[in-house]
Amino acid sequence: MQDSDVIIIGSGIGGLCAAGLLARYGKQVIVCESHTIPGGAAHSFKRKGFEFDSGPSFYCGLTGNQSLNPLKQVVDILGESIQVIPYDPLGHYHLDETTFAVYRHIERYRQELHQITPQGAKELQLFAERLLGLYQAMKGIPTLALRADWQIIPVLLRHYLPSLVKMLPHLPIVQASVGSVMDATVKDPWVRRLIDLECFLLSGLKAHGTIAPEVAFMLGERSRAGVEYPLGGSGAIVKALVRGLKRWGGQLRTGCHVEQILVESGKVAGVRTAKGEIMKAPIVISNASIWDTYNHLLRPEDLPASYRQAALDTPAVGSFMHLHLGIRATGLENLTGHHVVVHDSRLDITTPGNTCMISIPSVWDATLAPAGHHVVHAYTLEPYAGWERNDGYEKKKYEKAQSLHRALERIIPDIGDRIIVELIGTPLTHADYLRRYHGTYGPAIAAGKGMFPGHNTPIQGLYRVGDSTMPGIGVPAVAASGILCANTLVSPQQTAELLKGHLAIGKIR
Repeated sequence: MQDSDVIIIGSGIGGLCAAGLLARYGKQVIVCESHTIPGGAAHSFKRKGFEFDSGPSFYCGLTGNQSLNPLKQVVDILGESIQVIPYDPLGHYHLDETTFAVYRHIERYRQELHQITPQGAKELQLFAERLLGLYQAMKGIPTLALRADWQIIPVLLRHYLPSLVKMLPHLPIVQASVGSVMDATVKDPWVRRLIDLECFLLSGLKAHGTIAPEVAFMLGERSRAGVEYPLGGSGAIVKALVRGLKRWGGQLRTGCHVEQILVESGKVAGVRTAKGEIMKAPIVISNASIWDTYNHLLRPEDLPASYRQAALDTPAVGSFMHLHLGIRATGLENLTGHHVVVHDSRLDITTPGNTCMISIPSVWDATLAPAGHHVVHAYTLEPYAGWERNDGYEKKKYEKAQSLHRALERIIPDIGDRIIVELIGTPLTHADYLRRYHGTYGPAIAAGKGMFPGHNTPIQGLYRVGDSTMPGIGVPAVAASGILCANTLVSPQQTAELLKGHLAIGKIR
């Protein structure tokens, strides 16, 4: 007897995309979520009338026919949609020496930089052209058609041969770092620092650690499909995926903490919850991180010792300090929504507290805050090591949040007098609330130094999705991980039929 065809542990975007797609294929799917609300790092929460994003706040290509965003492809195939508010410029960067706007179109962005460094602006154009060429070649192959096993080869050869041919000139940079492209095109030190910053914002690593296709996709999507904020915050994306899951017969169980993945004779048998419930299924997909899956959900003897140790030794991106504020908005009519503040250009951008990211989404969506108010989410890198819930915890928390307050004063000088709600999150908050190993945002695997782990495991029937699997960190990447895993569990013919039906519906619309 089995309770379902597939059990998915965790309702982050990777888990929900895999779940919805498998339900769409006709599988009986149950998603188990420890928390009382779904979404993982993408969930939103309310305090005193303010609705805050807990994690991602920057999105490209959630709507429109031009988008290649894997998340949108899943939402579409599930028959759902997301309402958005487009905006431009996509943000402002505040450095020691200047503040400038970042526009979605590379030409307008280049014009903005020309006022600061004419030669650097020319070099940035060459850099972008090299990467946008890769994006143009990639866009002929929808992520929704891909899978993570050998059967991808005949699929690509049969259906996407012209696009593969277009990829040939770009093969040298497919596995290369952004840094190698930058070295070949950009000499201006100011623009090189800017590219490092954009890579860090995207992947948590600087240019020489970030793979070229990731930045190519980002540049292409923001110029081609546009930059948008989902109406209702990041929680609106989660709600759309949950609606799609339920539309096709899948189940979501919140407050359902999985304590152990059950393994019998090298095969998955199901899961046991913290309440002692045994749920049977021949396939289990973990949306927990690689460290949490192999350290907590499995017994050490369930995995080959050398494999387990190598997986647990995967380097991790550090955690973050988070600051959520509800503020009075009087006199802030010209405020924009995204900002990045680098306090000291003499310090590395990865120095904890030096680079601060700021999102004020109520600039676009006024429903996120009471009338006459704004919601603010600011965060900065902060290592997990050294954090303990002891007598000095509260004091340390407020001290570490000061770099975020100083960054916000660059945008809103009198912000201290405007605050009516203040919430500070530490690496411990992130680790405990989201059950994330050391509060990390995923593996720190530098380009050329290894690849993100795949979806398979040595245990038959056990798979993984999320930001510690291919293709990596970020909302499009984790959505793609869900697609790759789900498609691998069905035949190529089933995927082809699903795509064919989806395209036919699109034409009718």
